[in-house]
Amino acid sequence: GIGARSWFCDPSAPWQKGAVENTNKRIRRFMPSDTDLSAVSQEQLVALVHHLNALPRKCLGYRTPAEVFMAHLRENA
Repeated sequence: GIGARSWFCDPSAPWQKGAVENTNKRIRRFMPSDTDLSAVSQEQLVALVHHLNALPRKCLGYRTPAEVFMAHLRENA
């Protein structure tokens, strides 16, 4: 495995999942909450994921999520 931990928050408790809420906010810049997901192709979703994973984040020392993930995999190989 990749050594990732999982945790399940309580329903209707957004304060327990700040990272998820921040990610949702980033996604909504490209797909408003009223977007019909049945009209969005798999290719469009993959492109959005790649875009979000390639954006540097202040909380990651201005590294991208992809860079941090790959570094984690190398360190734990």
